[in-house]
Amino acid sequence: MTVRVARWSAGHPWRAIGLWIVLVVACAVFGGAGGTNKATDLDQAAGEAGTAGRVAHAHGVTPPAMENVVITSRSGPLPRAEATRAAAEVTAALRGIPQVAKVDAAVAGKDGTALTVPVTMAGDPLTAKDRVKPLLDRTAEVQKAHPGLRVEQTGAGSIGKGMTELIAADLVRADGIGFPVTLLILAVAFGALIAAGVPILLAITAIAGATGLTALVSHLVPMYDTASSMTMLMGMAVGVDYSLFYLRREREERLRGADRRDAVEIAAATSGHAVVVSGVAVIVAMAGLFLAGNVIFTSLAVAAIIVVAVAMLGSVTVLPAVLGKLGPRVDRPRVPVLWRLTATRENPRLWPVLLRPALRHPAITLVLAVAALGALALPALDMRLQPTTTDQLPRAIPALRTYDRLVAAFPDRSTEHQVVVRTAPDQARTVHAALTDLAARAAGDRLFVARGPRPDIRTSPDGRVQTLTLATPYGMNSGQARDAVARLRDDLVPATVGRVPGAGHWVGGDAAASVDFGHRMSDRMPLVVGFVLALTFLMMAVMFRSVVVALTAILVNLLSVGASFGALVLVFQHTWLEGALGFRSTGAIVAWIPLFLFAVLFGLSMDYHVFLVSRIREAARAGMPTRRAVGTGITGSAGTVTSAAVIMISVFAIFGALRLTDMKEMGVGLAVAVLIDAVVIRIVVLPAAMVLLGRANWWPGPLSRRLPAPGSRISPRTPVG
Repeated sequence: MTVRVARWSAGHPWRAIGLWIVLVVACAVFGGAGGTNKATDLDQAAGEAGTAGRVAHAHGVTPPAMENVVITSRSGPLPRAEATRAAAEVTAALRGIPQVAKVDAAVAGKDGTALTVPVTMAGDPLTAKDRVKPLLDRTAEVQKAHPGLRVEQTGAGSIGKGMTELIAADLVRADGIGFPVTLLILAVAFGALIAAGVPILLAITAIAGATGLTALVSHLVPMYDTASSMTMLMGMAVGVDYSLFYLRREREERLRGADRRDAVEIAAATSGHAVVVSGVAVIVAMAGLFLAGNVIFTSLAVAAIIVVAVAMLGSVTVLPAVLGKLGPRVDRPRVPVLWRLTATRENPRLWPVLLRPALRHPAITLVLAVAALGALALPALDMRLQPTTTDQLPRAIPALRTYDRLVAAFPDRSTEHQVVVRTAPDQARTVHAALTDLAARAAGDRLFVARGPRPDIRTSPDGRVQTLTLATPYGMNSGQARDAVARLRDDLVPATVGRVPGAGHWVGGDAAASVDFGHRMSDRMPLVVGFVLALTFLMMAVMFRSVVVALTAILVNLLSVGASFGALVLVFQHTWLEGALGFRSTGAIVAWIPLFLFAVLFGLSMDYHVFLVSRIREAARAGMPTRRAVGTGITGSAGTVTSAAVIMISVFAIFGALRLTDMKEMGVGLAVAVLIDAVVIRIVVLPAAMVLLGRANWWPGPLSRRLPAPGSRISPRTPVG
């Protein structure tokens, strides 16, 4: 199939290129017109906390979005008179605008260092970040009138708005660094500027088309905030790599004497087929995230699958057309020194030296390499997970710096719990009495604090749902906050509203959502891991017609993933590079990162594995003994794999330098994994294992029983694994 498509594209280059441009433009236009449907906090919530939030929101008793204007001194004690005037000006400025429902009287902190003006926003709290700008503008005007004070605003809406702006700015920054760096690496890899520019162009168009498609799909599956980052990250990585594999093989065949059409067809039969296999492997691995049952994983999986599919489609359709049209001109203009180094047909000298231990002493080499990677993986056994909290968010967001000052002055505003009760309207009084009893019991418990003389109870207009808000003076991921959730669910709620006949009750809030998310991950992780392993094994076994190749792929990739997890724990949980990477460690890893990295790493590891094993199998089919086939396959593809790995590591490392902790952990985890995969696995572990297995590598296929006649040559019409 890849050969037939390549043959048509190379024979009709302008049609193929035109169809590709029409596809990309159509995706971008329709996706942009429809916009992206972003996932809300309710979409992301799992378990009992998610049910509590959805029931409260459906009946209009979700706590409104709150903003706080915090007034502090820039130096020295707070000048109370000036602060009071500023608070009055803030109150007057915010009252009466459509986005504000109520402005309460200013409250002074217990230590006298801050004054805060609580503001209740109007409208749906889930969309507060989209409507908070007028409030921020009014607060900024008051700030200008009081230069000696800090007049700042914080709240869920202003923090959410700051997060959106930060992610957008970081993506622009990543683009500005990533594309020039990638172009430079490709120029070194090809020694020619047009050849270096073709993969970049394909990656850009793939990202543009995938972004539009993702926006369209978001109306079926809401997108998590970092889904756009995933599109850019995976699009750059696989889009460039797939083109690189194809281009290098096409050039190799031309240097061997093949004409333009034959070179493209042989590249399609070999590298093109490997691109399809590796692309399907990434898609299969990412599809496992659907089983996690959470919108975070679902949206990230959708974004990754779409961009990988688009990049794969472009590599086997429009790329042959471009190469068929350009022919030898793809190697212009040449960079003098680099061209001589990259265009040579001689085998490189470095790689045989690096492969020598694995080829000559495979057993010892394999044992030492596995032991080293196992030692690096050991810290992963101590991995601690927690959802993203305000502690992990970058203080480059002004609202978060204000939040820190608010919590310091008002420590009882850390975490809130919501008890949601649904029953028949005629039991509203009974439920209200039970919630009042619950609030009284909580007031006498050290895990909770009272915020006023009356409990904070809200009742829906139809009388069916009531909520009680309770405060805990601890962070949402603290042990005390988790204990408070357990106390409510196991003791206080069953003893009060739990006694109301027919009442449904749930405990929600940030701390409860954190607990439930952790439980969901623990329950679903074996399912996701098993799915990815089983389908990857099946796909590799079918593609290579070998159970042993499939099993080897699973084992070496598990080893690579384990080692990268260990490095992730050392860097972020044990704070090894806290200063260098510019983050504040919380002693834990963001909860969704490990499962996400497992799927991505397993898919991307197959990228190199498929390409290398394809070249080794190609050599074995030509009649070479296993040891020589392994050496020839890896040495012949070393330049391509090295260039692809350097590009991926560079792209991922750029994300490791971004300001959002989620992005840092994602970027560092992927960069370390690719480095381990390309250097240790592909140079040491894989060749040593394949040499030890010998012909058994290809069992039960025909290569395990007999080899083709020496000197056999691959045909452009004979696909290989």
